[in-house]
Amino acid sequence: MKTENIEEQESQNTEEIAAEEGTEQQEVQHKSEDSEEEKSEETDELTKLQDELTENKDKYLRLYSEFDNFRRRTAKEKLDLVQTATEDLMIALIPVLDDFERAEKSFDEKETDIKAVKDGVNLVHNKFRKILEQKGLLVMEGKQGMDFDPDFHEAITQIPAPKKNLKGKVVDIIEKGYLLKEKVVRYAKVVIGN
Repeated sequence: MKTENIEEQESQNTEEIAAEEGTEQQEVQHKSEDSEEEKSEETDELTKLQDELTENKDKYLRLYSEFDNFRRRTAKEKLDLVQTATEDLMIALIPVLDDFERAEKSFDEKETDIKAVKDGVNLVHNKFRKILEQKGLLVMEGKQGMDFDPDFHEAITQIPAPKKNLKGKVVDIIEKGYLLKEKVVRYAKVVIGN
């Protein structure tokens, strides 16, 4: 009986071992199927990421090209604007140039009256000044005795003040200053008393 029990036990152990081996083989098979599925998912995800990267690179290159074209176009437009910025001023000054040429011709005539020449030059000067004013050029107001302002004046020299109240103030204006639409385009050249 002991032998039978031992044989039965061995037979049960063998069956259990076989069952365990079968289970292990199934687990190994499931694991290999799972790993194949994971590999397939990883491959799909990798392919998806590569496609997305390619698409983003393409978008980047297009955007870079568009910006480069925009930059070149803007630079060209700016250059054109700078080159033609004075066009309407030049068009406005051409009649003044014509008036000066007519005045030069009148100087050559023998019977030219000095008073008529003076009146003609004054007319051309006034016309020229009005055109410049229309384009925004203004003369800085200045007079003797005003405070020196480095935002509008350029001190040429200092001299002893003729009066005590002129110390540190403008004694004389050598050249007028000009503003172009409130921006200083030429500082007034002045003499200051010390």
